[in-house]
Amino acid sequence: MFFASDNTSGACPEVMQALICANDGYARGYGADEITARVTRQLRQIFEAPEAVIHLVATGTAANSLALATLSQPWQGIFCHRHAHIAEDECGAPEFFTHGAKLVLVQGDHGKMTPQTLEQAITGIQQGGVHGVQRGPVSITNVTEAGTVYTPAEIAALTARARVYGLPCHLDGARFANALAATGATAAEMTWKAGIDAVSFGGTKNGCLGVEAVVLFDPAKDWEFQLRRKRGGHLFSKNRFLAAQMDGYLQDGAWLRHAAHANAMAARLATGLATKSGVTQWHPVQANMMFPEWPEGTHARLEAAGAVYYPFPAPMQREAARLVTSWSTTAEDVDRFLAAI
Repeated sequence: MFFASDNTSGACPEVMQALICANDGYARGYGADEITARVTRQLRQIFEAPEAVIHLVATGTAANSLALATLSQPWQGIFCHRHAHIAEDECGAPEFFTHGAKLVLVQGDHGKMTPQTLEQAITGIQQGGVHGVQRGPVSITNVTEAGTVYTPAEIAALTARARVYGLPCHLDGARFANALAATGATAAEMTWKAGIDAVSFGGTKNGCLGVEAVVLFDPAKDWEFQLRRKRGGHLFSKNRFLAAQMDGYLQDGAWLRHAAHANAMAARLATGLATKSGVTQWHPVQANMMFPEWPEGTHARLEAAGAVYYPFPAPMQREAARLVTSWSTTAEDVDRFLAAI
C-alpha cells in the first residue's frame, strides 16, 4: 500500500535487464555509444520526428531547466500554471539554469491553464520598454500536478495563443506516458503536431532508475543544449547507463504498457473510494494521481494498516491526501487500502 509517489517504485524488469547487458564490456563515453544512438533512433520514431534532437539527463529538474534555458533568455518570463512542478517543486532550478528568467504564474482550475488565463498572463507582461521582463516561453505540464490530463486539442489551443506572441512552448512530460495512455494520443499528436517545441520525456516515474530525455524539435537548438548540459554538470561520461535505461524502457512498448497499468490501478482505486462514505475528490481522476478528502480519523486507520502516502491540509474535521499509483502497484495493494478505510 505504497501510494506516496510513482518515483518510489523500483525499476521495472526491462530496465534492469538492459542495464545488465550494457554493463558487459566497453563503450565510448559522453553519448558516443551505440545504445545512445539506438535510443535516439527509437525516440525519433516514436515522435515521428526524424530530425529531432535527443539528449539524456538523469533528473526531471535538469530536463525541464535545461530545455527552458535553451528556449529562453535571462530577461524573459516563462509562463506556467501556478501549481506547475517547475514553480513549486524545483527549488528555483529553472531560474538558476536560465540565469534569471522569471516564472509568470497562470491561473486555471484542476492544474490546467486555459487559453483565456494564458492570454491574460501574457498580456499582463507589458512590452515596449527596457525596464520590464520580456515575454518568453510557455511551459505546459502533462500529466498536471493535479493529476489531470491535457488532450492534444487543449495543448494546441494553448500553443496557438503563444504563437500569436511568437513564444515557444515546452512540455513537462515527467508523466508523459500516463498522459498518452489516458488520452490514446500518439507522442507526435501530443507534442509537435500540437505546437510544442521541446519535451521533457520522463522515465524515472514510470519504471526507470533515473533518466529523462529532452526532445528538441528544432535541430538548430542542438549545440546550445549540449553546451548548457555540460556547463550545468549534467553530461554523464558513462552515458550508456542512462541510455540503457531508456532502451529497456522503450523496448516492445514497455513504457506505454506500464503507464496504462498505473492508470488502471488509479481508476480501480478511485472507483473504490467513490463507494466510501464521506470521501470526495479534489480533482477529476484522469491518470495515476488523485487527491481524495475524507473524514477525520481516516489517516490513523490507514497508517495503522501500513499505508504510505502524503497527507495534505484539509478543512476542519476533514483530512486529505495525495495518492499515486505506479507500474508496480497491484490490485491487491488497492483492495487492501480500500479495506483499511
